[in-house]
Amino acid sequence: MSKNVIFCYSGTGNCLDIAKNIARGLGDTDIIMMRSEPAVKDVQQAETVGFVFPCYGGGAPADFLKFAKDLLVSRRSFNYAVSCSASYAGTGLYELNKIVTLDYWKTVTHHCSCIWLFPHDLMLPRLPLDKAQERSEKLAAEIAEDVKARRKVTKKPPHNLLNAAENKGFGSIGSKKAESFKVSDKCVGCGTCVQLCPRGNIQLSAGKAVIGTDCAGCLGCLQFCPEGAISMGAITDKREHYHNPKVKAADLMESVIHID
Repeated sequence: MSKNVIFCYSGTGNCLDIAKNIARGLGDTDIIMMRSEPAVKDVQQAETVGFVFPCYGGGAPADFLKFAKDLLVSRRSFNYAVSCSASYAGTGLYELNKIVTLDYWKTVTHHCSCIWLFPHDLMLPRLPLDKAQERSEKLAAEIAEDVKARRKVTKKPPHNLLNAAENKGFGSIGSKKAESFKVSDKCVGCGTCVQLCPRGNIQLSAGKAVIGTDCAGCLGCLQFCPEGAISMGAITDKREHYHNPKVKAADLMESVIHID
């Protein structure tokens, strides 16, 4: 095991890109993906343990928190977390801190990937994509320096009751919203969405993707479809699709990514 470990949940690449940039700053880092059950759970030998995850409906993805409860993390390691969203942090850091005591935490904003709710260029501060990516990389480098210096944040992560209520209902909202998934005749049956889906919610039938309702809300299938064949109604057909410009679908399919 590497001396540094980062657990990463990423739907359309922003969080994975942040995790990679932190890892480059730290060196000798294993990024363990948490889109589905992580391949490594016992990281008690690691010197630093990080978590990078998105804000879904006011908080962390439900699966991310569920998997975090099964991890074995040493009390001697330096534990930190980064929440990435388009605007507000939500309660994800607060909930994670109840599972793994955090020495340090940070929030990073980037372009929005929730295409059915907002256009991708909605973020605070409002920035064009190249500037938003530049800002994300700069913040990741700063986080890596903070981790190397073992700088602690004494302030507790934010907790907002409205965000907590929003996040509690996000699972049922997401399942209901998943009923609006459509697959057009553009689908060529490449299987990218099938491999990407963290819950195995997509199958190929007669050479075409069929999407169920057990949806985590990551939207990787829609945003990474090479043919643009997946939509969630007219509004997603009108809006420009988005995934992090430096992350490929194949990157999200990895279970562990090592960076020297």
